[in-house]
Amino acid sequence: MVDRTSGVPAFRQVAADLREKISAGHYPAGERLPSERELVESYGVSRPTIREAVNVLRTEGIVTAEHGRGIFVRPPSAIHRLSRSRLSREARGRNQGAFLADAAARGFAPSSSVKIRFEEADQRVADYLRIDPGAEVTVRDRVMRANGLVVQLAVSQLPRAFTRDTAIEQVDTGPGGAYARLEDAGHPIGSFVEHVGARMPTPDEATALQLTGGTPVVTITRVAYQDDGTPLEVNDMVLPADRYEVSYEWAAD
Repeated sequence: MVDRTSGVPAFRQVAADLREKISAGHYPAGERLPSERELVESYGVSRPTIREAVNVLRTEGIVTAEHGRGIFVRPPSAIHRLSRSRLSREARGRNQGAFLADAAARGFAPSSSVKIRFEEADQRVADYLRIDPGAEVTVRDRVMRANGLVVQLAVSQLPRAFTRDTAIEQVDTGPGGAYARLEDAGHPIGSFVEHVGARMPTPDEATALQLTGGTPVVTITRVAYQDDGTPLEVNDMVLPADRYEVSYEWAAD
């Protein structure tokens, strides 16, 4: 029952109790929460209080509402993105680089849709790639899915001078992906740099990723450099924060 002398709003007490029960496994992932009427009786509060409590959990990404069915506990983050090994030549040689490496580690079925276009680099992209604004770039615009669920949006831009007459300008880049094709074309990759941030999604991103209200996204901008330091690609990724765990590891030297 709610403690009305605690000074904590009733809806927050209900949300905290439900959150604790979900964490403890009392309501496991995929299970429907008790009905609004049952929660009203259980906690001794009004329907608006229950609705506010559930909205707190929805905003936190803990539960999701299904029209006509009820409120369900969302599964925990399913994708572990380990950034040290996923871009290695060894992984690309097994055709398990980047997103395919995540799939191999977690056992989900990966799929993606790709759109190719050519456009002029804006100032931001030009700065990353160290080219003139307006220079032609190849854009690979991808939507990535895990078991059919959209889990990542990624837009890669590369100087057209490096991609012309290569499979990078095709939907299917072949085994090893675009990085393998860059190296085939005489552009050996020496290093990667990733810039990680977080923000709320744009309306288009929220729709594409099927996000519930209040769910933030993780943003990763990766730049691939040739072994002489020449930038080869800038890749802007948007990941739903409730479906990813992003990990980095490095030697203590």
